[in-house]
Amino acid sequence: MPPNPMHYVSLLIEFLRGRPRVVFWTVALTQAVIWTLVPALFYSAPPGEVPLLLAVGHEFMLGSYLGPPLAPWLGEIAFRAGGTFGLYALSQICIVAAYWAVFTLGRRIVGTRHAVLAVLLMIGISAFTVPTPNFGPAVLAAPFWALALLFYWRAIGDGERGNWFLLGIALGLLLLANYVGLILVALLIVFTLVTPAGRRALTYPEPWFGGVLFAIVIFPHAVWLWYARELVYSGLQDSIVVVAGRLSPGLWLTLTLVLTHLGLALLIFLASGWPRKPRERAPEIDRRPVVSFARVYVFVFALAPALIAIAIAFVTDRLGPLDRITPLVVLSGLAAIIAGGDKALIYRERFVSYAWLGLLIAPPAMVVLGLALLPWTFKTELAIAQPANAEGRFFGESFERRTGKPLEYVTGDMRIAPLVALGAPSRPHVYFNWAPERSPWAKPEDMRAHGGLLLWPLADNTGAPPAVLKSQFPELVPEVQRSFRRPVQGFLPLIRMGWAVIRPAGQ
Repeated sequence: MPPNPMHYVSLLIEFLRGRPRVVFWTVALTQAVIWTLVPALFYSAPPGEVPLLLAVGHEFMLGSYLGPPLAPWLGEIAFRAGGTFGLYALSQICIVAAYWAVFTLGRRIVGTRHAVLAVLLMIGISAFTVPTPNFGPAVLAAPFWALALLFYWRAIGDGERGNWFLLGIALGLLLLANYVGLILVALLIVFTLVTPAGRRALTYPEPWFGGVLFAIVIFPHAVWLWYARELVYSGLQDSIVVVAGRLSPGLWLTLTLVLTHLGLALLIFLASGWPRKPRERAPEIDRRPVVSFARVYVFVFALAPALIAIAIAFVTDRLGPLDRITPLVVLSGLAAIIAGGDKALIYRERFVSYAWLGLLIAPPAMVVLGLALLPWTFKTELAIAQPANAEGRFFGESFERRTGKPLEYVTGDMRIAPLVALGAPSRPHVYFNWAPERSPWAKPEDMRAHGGLLLWPLADNTGAPPAVLKSQFPELVPEVQRSFRRPVQGFLPLIRMGWAVIRPAGQ
């Protein structure tokens, strides 16, 4: 018989077998560097609701209509320290911390090499890649969610009772980041009460002291929430559904959860080698058997949060804090690895390696290409291509030349005003004239006393301000409209903006 040909084993498999920790840190830090540099170099404006988040964080309040205060606070601190680069770096620190928590939890349950495989699969979960520069409550909640699951397992699964204290702090910070953490808190309570290990743990004092720490962490915000519950409730009514048609929030959330796992499903499908030849060989990465309690723990906390979130969306017909799913899927990779058995057979590892590298590199490359090509092809206007710094600098300097004072207040369009506030040298306060109750730190009287800037987009040549703005500031006199070019203008029209200066009292 002819000798069997030597089987090809990729470099990634060899590193997984010999240096799994090196693989983990290389993968996690590489992704962090990519998604820090790409938006820092190519975005001319922060994505999504980041400008509004920073407008709220600039005031350092105990809460807002956006929810808990931790994300606005940390976002504002990062922006003051490093501008948008600091903000994007903070997002990736959150993602790396979530990866580390999943990796550390996986090492205790499935061993180091399979824990690395779980993190590698998380690259295929789009919630941890493309949306991460959009820093907000969901991105910040992901590491606290993962850390809480790690500390809870150490406490209840490994018997390290001191971790109850860390769990209480992690859960408190999770609720200060995102109200979606209530799902995890409720699940942990139920899991503790229905499992023998959980009930046994309650006979010791550490879980109760951990509960006290949890209460101390959330107490100031809880007091604020009691008095501002109507404001927060109005914010929770906001549903962000971007799918065309009339999908209900529950269907939208279900579809989003499925689509965000397509990359993970692709990697699993390629690694299975189907359809494969009967004698086709595959490198094998084994592990110690997983105990049944650990298996139940991972499956419950990988599946139940998403199912509960879907049920809430169907019942309430609102998304609220569920419009970003990042914390709900932190255990998807580890659950897939446990479901795959004690021996991970990676067929056609060369194709798997290429596919994984594509999932890492293709999304940021597509973002860069989209920024460069879409204005020339489909005449598509991207929010991240707005010239925020140029707009903020022009309006801030124009106000100071006219009044001799730095710009302190800005209001007008819901999208433009927060962007200009970020780019203005003086970082003015943003008055939400579209919803005054959501900006209690500013009032029209403040703008009349200290001066301010009114901004609105122009849809025609008249330059007339919106009726709502005119009713709030009847004394406004529109200035000559201003146009701005985008970094890549293409075939798009210039950005045309109307504006007016409210001079300080006495001028």
